[in-house]
Amino acid sequence: MIWNKSRCALAVLLAAAAVLQGCTDKPSTPAPAPAASAPPQAFAPITIVHKLGTTVIDKRPQRVAVLDMNEVDFLDQLGVPVAGMVKDYVPHFLSRYKDDQGIRDLGAIVQPNLEHIHALQPDLVLMTSIQANHYKELSQIAPTLHFDVDYQNSESKHIDVVKQHLLILGRIFGKEDIASLKAQELDAKVAAARKVTQARPERALIVLHNNGAFSAFGVRSRYGFVFDALGVKTASSAIEAGLHGQPITSEFIQQANPDIIYVVDRTAVMEHRPVMTAKQMANPLLRQTNAWKNGRVVFVDADAWYITAASVTSLKRVIDDVLSAYE
Repeated sequence: MIWNKSRCALAVLLAAAAVLQGCTDKPSTPAPAPAASAPPQAFAPITIVHKLGTTVIDKRPQRVAVLDMNEVDFLDQLGVPVAGMVKDYVPHFLSRYKDDQGIRDLGAIVQPNLEHIHALQPDLVLMTSIQANHYKELSQIAPTLHFDVDYQNSESKHIDVVKQHLLILGRIFGKEDIASLKAQELDAKVAAARKVTQARPERALIVLHNNGAFSAFGVRSRYGFVFDALGVKTASSAIEAGLHGQPITSEFIQQANPDIIYVVDRTAVMEHRPVMTAKQMANPLLRQTNAWKNGRVVFVDADAWYITAASVTSLKRVIDDVLSAYE
């Protein structure tokens, strides 16, 4: 009787085990395969026509050689690293690039070191008209892009040329959104400046100081955009066009009698020293001008005005200097 009960219990256990085994052996539903990651977007070649020729960029540049401080500022605004640059005259607002030992020194703005550029093995060279005579040699090293800014006469479309170049660089480096935002910010700052200047009657003179001598810049000059784009009224229409301005005397300034004088101290830039003061510049004739009498002689950011003046940061600094005379 006990044996029969044991056999019955054993049969029940074996049957239960069979059921459990059946559940265990049942195939499970396969997990879905992970979605394949999207391949990186291929770089579409970019062709840029400029004053010195046509440049084709067929890959995203990784090592950029920069021969002008405006270009360094453009890359700085876009967050693009600089592999090598000329380091003889670096504006104070870009000084960290001069001190960075990881950025190769490519010589001087006027005379870049072609051997150093070649050794850098860049995949893009950025230049301006200052290095125009080296364009052919530079193009043999790497694709070379010329910034079509007119240093002789910026009367018309200067701001547009700056924005256009910024947007081109944004395309090249895949920074279109940042470039567009920076261009909009610049437009807003220019528009705000015009609202101030157009409502005011003051007439201004832009003067370059160079070792005790003076030159003036009119509407057709490297600072023409100050009168055109920013709406500043000129104190003299007799000034001729030119890269370094028209030589003038203290008598000329006294007779023009500007309400505002903007002084660009070239000597401070070239000799790497502090900008001159009103006391150092003053003489009896200058003291007779409305600008001097009313304390509206502005010693501008010489680095921004003389070394650059065609990039985002430098133009913002120029605008701030211009507006400081209207406060």
